[in-house]
Amino acid sequence: MLQQLLPYLAAVLVEQVRVEEEKVLIVARTRDGTIVSCPDCGTPARRVHSRYRRRLADAALGDRQVVIDLCVRRLFCDSARCARRTFVEQVAGLTVRYGRRTAALVEIVQAIALALAGRAGARLAAVLHVPISRATLLNVVRALPDPPRPVLRVLGVDDFATRRGRRYGTVLVDLDSHRVVDLLPGREKAPLVAWLADHPGIEMICRDRAGAYAEAASAGAPQARQVADAWHLWDNLAHAVQRTVIAHRSCLMPPPPEQAGPVSAKTPDPALNPDTGAEKWLVTRTRERYRAVQDLLAQGWTISAIGRELGLARHTARRYARCENPEALADRAIRTTRLDAWRPYLISRWNQGCTNASALFREIQAQGYPGRTPQAVRRFLRPLRDTAKAAPAPPPKPQDLTNWITRHPGRLRAEEERQLDDVLSRCPQMAALRTHVHTFARMICDRTGTDLPAWICAARADDLPQLHAFVDGLERDRDAVLAGLTLPWSNGAVEGHVNRIKMLKRQMYGRATLPLLRKRVLLA
Repeated sequence: MLQQLLPYLAAVLVEQVRVEEEKVLIVARTRDGTIVSCPDCGTPARRVHSRYRRRLADAALGDRQVVIDLCVRRLFCDSARCARRTFVEQVAGLTVRYGRRTAALVEIVQAIALALAGRAGARLAAVLHVPISRATLLNVVRALPDPPRPVLRVLGVDDFATRRGRRYGTVLVDLDSHRVVDLLPGREKAPLVAWLADHPGIEMICRDRAGAYAEAASAGAPQARQVADAWHLWDNLAHAVQRTVIAHRSCLMPPPPEQAGPVSAKTPDPALNPDTGAEKWLVTRTRERYRAVQDLLAQGWTISAIGRELGLARHTARRYARCENPEALADRAIRTTRLDAWRPYLISRWNQGCTNASALFREIQAQGYPGRTPQAVRRFLRPLRDTAKAAPAPPPKPQDLTNWITRHPGRLRAEEERQLDDVLSRCPQMAALRTHVHTFARMICDRTGTDLPAWICAARADDLPQLHAFVDGLERDRDAVLAGLTLPWSNGAVEGHVNRIKMLKRQMYGRATLPLLRKRVLLA
């Protein structure tokens, strides 16, 4: 049963299994007569020099730590040509040279160290009944060998920050397998040139627009074709668009609105108009009652019956029945107020710019207005405020306009498209810029790099200095840009690994040295 649970014990003789309070102790020894070869020369050894006991920690069983007390042999190497005189036998799958953990436990510790590193890894190991310190976990990561390096054909290069604004590194990715092959210190030319010289045979190098990487690729791998990453090309164009928008920020302001004319005292007051204002509901009710009374009267109803049906007093029903013109009743529904005598004065002050109801109330009160509160003045001014033109909407921000110009037209909301069209109608330079941006986007999506010369000529023909600076950069790196707009290779996988590097760096609180970070990136 024990050998089924721990198959690597099949090569040894288990003498005793002792279950203690917090651990399981397994006492075992290697088999006598087993021929073991010298690790240096491979000569079979039979003569035993001595025996000694090794104490090995193993993976836990349940909630108990497992310890193996193993007796091993030290043997003589009888080859005269071998410099080694004695050696200790190793048990395959169980022991590791100079190790105090079994091979199974070593794999567990390595997996924890690569996934969680220091303190977090130590906490998880304690839960798994594998006591180990954070420093030991980091040493385990540092001691791991590098993975075998494949034959590189297409290499992706980009930079990452170990401390933003201060220290940087360079990440190299095999774009065929999408695996990181190395991390280099700094983002200068020299380290990359030396690395490329040690790895000949690279056919293609995909990079960003940094001049140091372009020079390093030319010096270290002159046979490789350089490809400018399409995303970085688009990002450079977006920055040129933003600078152009900032230079034309005056075009973002809408034209000043037409000034509303002054309110005339002779104009019918909206507050007293039978079709609008505060008295509208009285006028509407009067007209509806008049029609209802006349309809019932035509059907032969009596005045008393009409009053009971409509909920009107008999004299009110009689007044509606005898009236020939409903507008006369509507005019009577418009009530006069104590404010009527001061309305021309209020309109005059409104046209002079005084729109504060409390201030106007104090002025007419000083002239003899008998009201005690400014509520009537507020009601009178409310229609005037409603008819005043609303304040113009704020202009779009430069970053918003940059986003709208560089975004796919089908992803613009209706309001964004309206504001963008409004700006483009006022600024022909912005309209031309948007056309150039959309043409460049089609080149990236359709991989039609052959259209680049025509696009450059069209961009230079317009008065867009900021776009001309972007074009100058394209022409300095013309071959790589053409390759980036034509070939299917890009730095997308490299950017993904840059994000992964940031995650691993932050997981170690930014305190990991480059060698430790490199091991985790290559092996995790």
